[in-house]
Amino acid sequence: MALVGRDDERARIDRLLAGARADRGGALVVRGEPGIGKTALLDHAVGLASDAGMRVVRGAGIESDSELAHGGLHQLLHPYLNRLDGLPVPQAAALRTAFGLAEGSAPNRFLVSAGVLALLSDLADEAPLLCVVDDLQWLDRGSAEALQFAARRFAADPIALLFAVRETSMPFATPGIDTLHLDGLEAHAAARILDAHAPGIDDALRARVLEESAGNPLALIELGAVPRSGGGEPSDPVGPVGALAAPLRVQEAFRGQIAALPEPTRRALLVAAADSAAPLATIVRAVEGLGGAVADLAPAERAGLIGIGDRVSFRHPLVRSAAYRGEPLPHRLEVHRVLARVCEADSDRRAWHLAAGTPTPSESVAVALDGVAERARHRGGAMAVSIAYDRAARLSEDDPRRAARIARAAQAAYDGGRPDRAQRLAAETLSLSSDPGVRADAVYVLGAVAYERDSPRADAELTLDAAASTKDGDPERTALALYEAGHAARHGAEVDLLGRVSAMLCDFAPPVGWALVIDAIRGWAELADGRPGPAVARMRPLAAGADAPLTHAITAAISGLLTAREDEVVGLVADMLDAARAEGALGWIPYCLGVLAVARLLRGEFADARVCVAEGAAVSEELGNRTEYLAHRSLEVWLLAVAGEQDACRALAERTLPDARNRHRVDAEIGAWGTGLLDLAAARYADALTVLESVCTGPAGRDVLLRAVPDLVEAAARGGVPERAAAPFAGFVEWAEVVDRPVTSGLVLRCRALLAPDDEGEDLYRAALRLHEEAAGGYDLARTRLVHGEWLRRRRRRTEARAQLAAALAGFEDVGAALWADRARAELVALGGADAGRSSAGPLNRLTPQELQVVQLAAAGCTNKEIAARLFLSPRTVGYHLYNAYPKLGVAARGDLAALVAQGSGTGTSHPEPGHRD
Repeated sequence: MALVGRDDERARIDRLLAGARADRGGALVVRGEPGIGKTALLDHAVGLASDAGMRVVRGAGIESDSELAHGGLHQLLHPYLNRLDGLPVPQAAALRTAFGLAEGSAPNRFLVSAGVLALLSDLADEAPLLCVVDDLQWLDRGSAEALQFAARRFAADPIALLFAVRETSMPFATPGIDTLHLDGLEAHAAARILDAHAPGIDDALRARVLEESAGNPLALIELGAVPRSGGGEPSDPVGPVGALAAPLRVQEAFRGQIAALPEPTRRALLVAAADSAAPLATIVRAVEGLGGAVADLAPAERAGLIGIGDRVSFRHPLVRSAAYRGEPLPHRLEVHRVLARVCEADSDRRAWHLAAGTPTPSESVAVALDGVAERARHRGGAMAVSIAYDRAARLSEDDPRRAARIARAAQAAYDGGRPDRAQRLAAETLSLSSDPGVRADAVYVLGAVAYERDSPRADAELTLDAAASTKDGDPERTALALYEAGHAARHGAEVDLLGRVSAMLCDFAPPVGWALVIDAIRGWAELADGRPGPAVARMRPLAAGADAPLTHAITAAISGLLTAREDEVVGLVADMLDAARAEGALGWIPYCLGVLAVARLLRGEFADARVCVAEGAAVSEELGNRTEYLAHRSLEVWLLAVAGEQDACRALAERTLPDARNRHRVDAEIGAWGTGLLDLAAARYADALTVLESVCTGPAGRDVLLRAVPDLVEAAARGGVPERAAAPFAGFVEWAEVVDRPVTSGLVLRCRALLAPDDEGEDLYRAALRLHEEAAGGYDLARTRLVHGEWLRRRRRRTEARAQLAAALAGFEDVGAALWADRARAELVALGGADAGRSSAGPLNRLTPQELQVVQLAAAGCTNKEIAARLFLSPRTVGYHLYNAYPKLGVAARGDLAALVAQGSGTGTSHPEPGHRD
């Protein structure tokens, strides 16, 4: 029978498939209660796709396999594993390990996800592709994540992904993917279905079925086919119980049908329901082990409840549920024990059946599940690891082993992107264990969750407590906890906690390899405490070493920002990002991009900084890391300000900064600095002074926000209240003298020129210009030229002023600093020149962040496939971005990109040195 009453839903799916055939990739999740028609819509899509010549890849979640790491992906993609050699090497290796085809270290979940994206993209090269997965909620976590990861990234590919999700009491999230909710059919459509499947039904029963089914097609079919009693009256297996949900009524109807079967058939159905993914041979052996025979399944097959092929397939998941839940617990336990015996060759399946058949603690079964967990870890299935250790803990025979297993389950849940579960398990660990090491592991998980969900302060407090508990006997755990506490306290500008970390580090003997990290964190604390001399000494050398762990490298990079070595930070963090992408360590990418964005911002490389911020915010949102998401959006506030997008800047600041101040105070204050720049550039000096004074004297004022002090000095000097900047400027001078960098030394000179009497400023301005021409980025150089040009105009040295202001204007336009370009242009107009209007920014500034990222990699010689692997995109999407970028850049071919990028990615386009005399 054709689909009835689903015209709008079919049209939605038709558009999805038409888009894929036109190289517009898309994805759709069909949601609804059991029996509402999700599978029928998927069948409709498969039929349409096949008729249109599309390739169809289809799979389904199986509840009994939901604990097997990457089992869903293997089921879906195993016919195409011969294509793995054509994928990027790290992704192919990750998939081989995840599927148990090769030995190797545990694959990162994001490399597996990127491999799925690449494999589906490869399949679509030959024909448009439809990928269909029913019961997505029953796929193992790793498989479901990988498919959703891919679904969000097909923008210009001939690929459609269509998922069905059963609505249950445990919500299954599919963020970033369009959703189609299926409701019950309208009355006329419901009546058509009922009349087609139950012709001749009497009016009273027909009315009741229509009412009780609530438009659920499966309920209409099954309740309309209620068997008749011996007297011909319709029997009602559930009775008149009121508003019972349609799926529950249907399940009860199935239970009634199963109850009417012979006892050996019910027992055989129970075996099949206990492992619906098992091959038929396994089911038969288990049935025979219970004294039955394969023929016992025949009555259920004749009743239409199951189909028998390579496996026993149930007509609907509710049939399987009824066959399993309808049998007494002792029968279920016995069936699982028999299945464990016949699955001897499959260690994981055997262990899970042993666990299902063991209602009381058993250390031997717990140990078997430990093996399942470690094998899942080897395949990169973090949630499978967590589930196995959690079940092993419930079967542990004493609290110490139970607590240790729950702690491992908590860490794996966090690694698997399930912070709620991780938090619950870690808290349970603390209630069970007095062992310092186990408790420290649990607290570390709680701290990591607190950083993302609550605040860095909560993370630092928790991990400080963990470090205190292990300091005397476990230096490795202590070093890691203090690293986490130090970073969290610094991000949150929690000076008191940073001091506590430093105090604990003073008499701590770090394990091998941790000395530079420990010293750097102590330096952060000393800088925050107003002692830049010893602080900067502790934060050198910057170099982390090519083989340094990411923990050590990110510490070195932050130290670089705090010692005005952003030039070195860019190279260091770029290498870190390459390593994180190659390893699929997506969780590290937002942290790296945040540091890199600040370094780019300080160098005046605003287009590159926007690339970092856009990707960092997107990845943070994907990971559910609210703290890093707000940090990146705070940096975006500053970038919008300097770009002159005042309305967008203020709107984003209003939405973001209040929450960000409780999450990542340092980056939130960078955003506030940006709002102060809006007022400063517009000569609203009192307003600018209020904002910048708060930034520079607040808790983050002795961090990266030291670089905001020159703007505070300018606002105070222009506003006639230089004394309000005196204390912050004194601190800035002390820090700048210690770091001894040309850029910061030039900023000191610029500030002194602004504060000096007009007749004493010239030598200071010229000295600042010499340093900035030597080493500063285009933005700082243009800012120095601007204030010098303004000073020259006030001194009526019009020719010199015009030269400096014109060079400043050109510099601002090169880096896309429209906010300051407008001010420079206004100064030129005040000199008596015509308003030249706003010039076009440099060509790279015309690109979206994603386009710029792709163009930069293409200019470096990367192929589309290599770019796709690095950015977790499909090669076609890479091509799409290049296609859109070419006309914006005024180029026609890939070969033109290298010169353009080289010209536009320096610290600023070189402009002739302006003359100094009339």
